[in-house]
Amino acid sequence: MLFLRRLVRVCCPSAPAGSVLDSRPCVFALTLLTLLLQVVVEANSWWSLAMNPLLIPEAYIIGAQPLCSQLVGLSQGQKKLCQLYQDHMQYIGEGAKTGIRECQYQFRHRRWNCSTVDNSSVFGRVMQIGSRETAFTYAISAAGVVNAVSRACREGELSSCGCSRAARPKDLPRDWLWGGCGDNLNYGYRFSKEFVDAREREKSYAKGSFESARLMMNLHNNEAGRRTVSDLAHVSCKCHGVSGSCSLKTCWLQLADFRKVGETLKEKYDSAASMKLNLRGKLVQRDSKFNPPTSHDLVYIESSPDYCLSNQSTGSLGTVGRLCNKTSEGMDGCELMCCGRGYDQYKAQIVERCHCKFHWCCYVKCKRCTKTVDQFVCK
Repeated sequence: MLFLRRLVRVCCPSAPAGSVLDSRPCVFALTLLTLLLQVVVEANSWWSLAMNPLLIPEAYIIGAQPLCSQLVGLSQGQKKLCQLYQDHMQYIGEGAKTGIRECQYQFRHRRWNCSTVDNSSVFGRVMQIGSRETAFTYAISAAGVVNAVSRACREGELSSCGCSRAARPKDLPRDWLWGGCGDNLNYGYRFSKEFVDAREREKSYAKGSFESARLMMNLHNNEAGRRTVSDLAHVSCKCHGVSGSCSLKTCWLQLADFRKVGETLKEKYDSAASMKLNLRGKLVQRDSKFNPPTSHDLVYIESSPDYCLSNQSTGSLGTVGRLCNKTSEGMDGCELMCCGRGYDQYKAQIVERCHCKFHWCCYVKCKRCTKTVDQFVCK
């Protein structure tokens, strides 16, 4: 910021305070300043709530509006929702954190491994590219919020929702009870849509512009993430009866384990549809030979960089120093992970559980053993 101020002073040395600046150097400096400030603002994201240490229930006091205005990465609409639903913010942060962790797990063997770079933009400049990776990140983050808020409702942590009120499934046997306290998927879905999509819906771009295409891409992938959580929700039941006879069952709606959500979205990432803008300003599939994507599928509008080398302009961190598998022919193999640059081999000591024994009743006790293994690191 100091550099930008000096640039304006150098280009506009004689401009008095409050005057109209019409010199070309001055106009250029102010334009550059505006564009750079816009980049800084756009780089921030609500994902930063996952990195924010303030997200504890005690921090949300009724009427504590300054807290919402100070949270980094929120758009104006998201700040207003924060003021209305302050007790939700902890769980939005937990949802973002769950999404980030699952992203890192699913891509642990890929060149791009969903690394976080700071506490404001979280993923850095790589999210400015409308790539497959960006599509997955938006989807898994929106899904994380649905998951966290739905379960917080069930656990009684939020003042505006409770257990699920989902309708009884038609195929549930008549003598089984529909009740219990299920995950409130309906509320979590609606709140995630309201909060996560707020930033995109506040924007307005010229029809047919690249920015409008990116906005539609983001909204589509947010929805795909939410629908994946909804699609994987299932009926869970508990038996009642004498001596476990299971003569009666109580059933409720339960969300799937989030690992299943991550695996499903990873499959959608691998089959994501490449899109472009048509003359009407709508996103359409580039290759008409394939079936058009549904609202459950991921879409992207730009090709991914190769992520082989560190590149500040794309945000790629590169694969130098990454561990690889010498015997694998997949993406985690040294040939692909290291992009043909070769690898170094070294000895490393790892500690693992060993000589485990079952003790009555009822636990397993293990010793800790150290062994030396070969590890391979990309040059």
